[in-house]
Amino acid sequence: MDWTLEVVVIPVSDVDRAKEFYVDRLGFALDLDDTRADLRVVQTTPPGSSCSVTFGRGLHPGEPGSAKGMQLCVSDIQAARDHLVSHGVACSPVRHMGDAGWEDGPGGRWNSFVFFDDPDGNSWAVQEKPTD
Repeated sequence: MDWTLEVVVIPVSDVDRAKEFYVDRLGFALDLDDTRADLRVVQTTPPGSSCSVTFGRGLHPGEPGSAKGMQLCVSDIQAARDHLVSHGVACSPVRHMGDAGWEDGPGGRWNSFVFFDDPDGNSWAVQEKPTD
């Protein structure tokens, strides 16, 4: 039996600002924007992913910005960083884990990362995934 991760729900303070960030800046697909009574659900999906990122009003009891450690994988870390920067997303340089901790520059297999936060401070890592 497969157990697939399909949705991650994150807390945000401003749903429209989060929607603009995830759709217009990051380039996630907008799957749903639905409002019913006191509930608003916005579901977005990163290109090529089976797992969606959902946020809204009345969905998550956590404090905005409290989601940490979420990770996206890409085949080209520099291209991903260039995309983020060109869309106005503040992010780290490409980094890798070295003998003394985090060091600037790409690392070996599975060891190249870029880090950024959404407007509320929810933290993301982007990791380069080998293509072979």
